[in-house]
Amino acid sequence: MDPEETRDLLKQLYQNLMPRRLRHDLGEYYTPDWLAERLLNQLGVDGDPGKRLLDPACGSGTFLVLTIKRIRQYAEERMLPPAGVLEQILKNVVGFDLNPLAVISARTNYLLALGDLLPHRQGEIGIPVYLADSILTPMAGQDLFTQAAYSFNTAVGRFSVPRSLVDARSIDRLADLLEECVGMGLRPDQFRARLLQTFPLDEDTAEVGVAVDLYERLLDLDRQGINGIWARVIKNAFAPLFQGRFDYVAGNPPWVNWESLPDEYRLETKALWVYHGLFPHGGMDAILGKGKKDISMLMTYVAMDRYLKDGGRLGFLITQSVFKTAGAGQGFRRFRLGDGTPLKVVHVDDMADLKPFEGASNRTAIVILERGGETRYPVPYSCWYKPGGGSAVPEDLTLEEIAREKIAAYRRFVARPVDEKDPTSPWITGRPQALKAVKKLLGTSDYRAYEGANTGGANGVYWLEIVGRRPDGLLVVSNITEGMKRQVENVQAAIEPDLLYPLLRGRDVSRWRAQPSAYILMVQDPQKRRGYDPDWLAQNYPKTYAYLKHFETELRSRSGYRRYFSESDPFYSMFNVGDYTFAPYKVVWPNIGSELACAVVSSDKGKCVVPQHIITLVAFEDAGEAHYMCALLNSSPANFALQSYSQKGGKSFGTPHVLENIRIPHYDPTNPTHCQLAALSQQAHQATAAGDAARVREIEAEIDRLAAQLWGLTEAELREIQESLEELG
Repeated sequence: MDPEETRDLLKQLYQNLMPRRLRHDLGEYYTPDWLAERLLNQLGVDGDPGKRLLDPACGSGTFLVLTIKRIRQYAEERMLPPAGVLEQILKNVVGFDLNPLAVISARTNYLLALGDLLPHRQGEIGIPVYLADSILTPMAGQDLFTQAAYSFNTAVGRFSVPRSLVDARSIDRLADLLEECVGMGLRPDQFRARLLQTFPLDEDTAEVGVAVDLYERLLDLDRQGINGIWARVIKNAFAPLFQGRFDYVAGNPPWVNWESLPDEYRLETKALWVYHGLFPHGGMDAILGKGKKDISMLMTYVAMDRYLKDGGRLGFLITQSVFKTAGAGQGFRRFRLGDGTPLKVVHVDDMADLKPFEGASNRTAIVILERGGETRYPVPYSCWYKPGGGSAVPEDLTLEEIAREKIAAYRRFVARPVDEKDPTSPWITGRPQALKAVKKLLGTSDYRAYEGANTGGANGVYWLEIVGRRPDGLLVVSNITEGMKRQVENVQAAIEPDLLYPLLRGRDVSRWRAQPSAYILMVQDPQKRRGYDPDWLAQNYPKTYAYLKHFETELRSRSGYRRYFSESDPFYSMFNVGDYTFAPYKVVWPNIGSELACAVVSSDKGKCVVPQHIITLVAFEDAGEAHYMCALLNSSPANFALQSYSQKGGKSFGTPHVLENIRIPHYDPTNPTHCQLAALSQQAHQATAAGDAARVREIEAEIDRLAAQLWGLTEAELREIQESLEELG
């Protein structure tokens, strides 16, 4: 069959053999050819057979096969001798992967890609795709007791191999000897004799003991019937140590969050994360899994450190969050290896809007890095989009077909850190002139934002609806359980009304409008930042206390409660509650979204409104000041600033960090511009409530004009920002 058609069959076979859930847990996503082509183009892979390429997480071999295809085209155009081309391919196109099924698939695809070059081989050939961990390679012992060996982990425990045989690159011969002797069932003393006959080892050295111990373990595994591939596992595991350095590293590394990695793997890789500065703020919280990192970040740095030549380039498919999130990507954006070697960002393709991976919500980007060069800002940043909208880009199309059919296209933007004084701060992206203009409003705000009240995962206890009112003043309430992640019993109870407040949920907030749709039980002392004293609550609000007591087991089992409170603290303690929670006026917006959609909320039926934790709020005592801020945050310049540096649609899009980067000066009631902005916000709220969309657009245009005036933007700069905002989508 045609090799290309056969490879397509094998891709489908591989995906069907590996259940989607398992591939997701392993961070494996099949790379469409068009996406791989784009990466190889940006990397500069032209098919020169003398250039070396490694894929350290090769999966079923997409990047390897496409590279071989380019080499063959290059060779045919220049009529290079087939035998020499075959030899160079086998030497220079290399893959590693941890998944045995992926390695088998990649080797088969590699073999098919060689095609009619195979008759020109001079003898037996080995396909250079290895079952190996490109991050955790075998390590030499660091103390007197282990320095005679290299060791590495397997599913059945740690294996140790004599150091001198590794240093002499005799691993293949040792593995063959182990496999042969296990197959023959030789006794350990017989293996020892064969070992000393085969290798120049001194009989009484610790290394001989290491080798015999390894043989005894393999022999025992064989007797238990735990398959007989361990000798080949050993041979493959050391491959990363002997492959040398490459001109290119290309691939789609696994996308697995740090907190989702096995504890043992986290601890084993800890030193690498720290060495490369990927935990800039350190601390055991980060090490134990509370940092929002991704294993692809570590693989990027390890690959550039271990496998890339000086001046060589790496091209990886990676999550866009490494450029757009504050904490998780900060260490990555140092662009400096652990030994101080600089890394140059050559180009980034932002493909978040294309969603190229089946079943993956991750926001995809292609990054091209060069070892040894300094990153200079701004850097080229192409933002891809679908001109006609629609569903995902078909996987079976080529890059040329996608461009010809206008299925996907890109805009040429640039990127630089949002804080020029901090090169590790999140990137801001957009047209060059728009970024130059928006610098005028970047900076720290005079206001502070907060998260809304957080029940610690027990919304089903604290969120209530009123189903009746009793003559004695008590309210009959029912807890809201529908749609909650954590299911609790649905009950009805009579409670005192004093601690019940209108609840503003994320779905209740839109641009110029915020209307609470439920109630929340607030039993948190805003000064002490813990639940009200149980004796005081039981004495003054006995019905409320009895209601909470019904859910004591569920409330004590909350992970946040166990982490931040002790057994002596009230079991109903909450989070993110302070004096600001009870302010009479608040500017609010959902922290998950693609644009700032702000509104002013005050009281409802005589009580202040309490936003939930997925809403960001700024507290005010004065309505005019609140509307002034609301107008500025809903303006085009503020929205462009946020959308161009934050991860649109992500969980961190509109969190309180917004005010760390958008400079909003204090409200001055004597400043005409401030007062006009406040009045326009009030009018926009009224027009929105009346459903007058045309009037809202007029008001927003005037707000943009005044906001530009406040931030010192010219008419041309405002227009550039507005047009760029439309492009951002």
